[in-house]
Amino acid sequence: MLNFLRRHSSILIISGIGLVAGALVWGLHGPVAFIGALGVAFDVFLMVLPAMLAGLLLAGSLKQLIPAGALAKWMGEESGWRGLMVASLCGMVMPGGPMAAFPLVLVLAQAGADRGALIAFVVAWALNGFQRVLVWEVPLLGADFALLRFLCGLPMPFIAGALARRVPIRWAPPGATLPAEGATSPHAAASRPRAGL
Repeated sequence: MLNFLRRHSSILIISGIGLVAGALVWGLHGPVAFIGALGVAFDVFLMVLPAMLAGLLLAGSLKQLIPAGALAKWMGEESGWRGLMVASLCGMVMPGGPMAAFPLVLVLAQAGADRGALIAFVVAWALNGFQRVLVWEVPLLGADFALLRFLCGLPMPFIAGALARRVPIRWAPPGATLPAEGATSPHAAASRPRAGL
């Protein structure tokens, strides 16, 4: 039961907030406003559905193309700073929004990337994505400010990835099992002889 709650905590929290908000709309403005809110929610769902399906298709396809453990040497537990650099560069060049990026994070995890590399990927994608810099920041804020912001954000994925490797929170991607305390993952064991900085 505890594992189920941990695995689905975000869905439960968002559902609870949605139910409270719906009850407030119904109580304060009546059933007509509640039905209007449901209509808006359905319109938003239809708007994000194509991107969500495309992201899931991308993740499923990549999972079939990239064998399990294939990235352990490059982004696994024993890859050191090199793994954080590879993950950060991949995050910076990753186009698209969360519907594409987060399913890819799961594929990378199942292919052998450790949590430090995954955190570096997400932070680099969110802070320093080339698409965001070129499409939004340079035209709206100017090249000088965009460059300053990019350079200031450049070390953040490395810092976040290094911290993620040391924070004592156990994590495994959905569908995987957590290793026993003190046990090394098969990806780390496979990559240890070839690892280097």
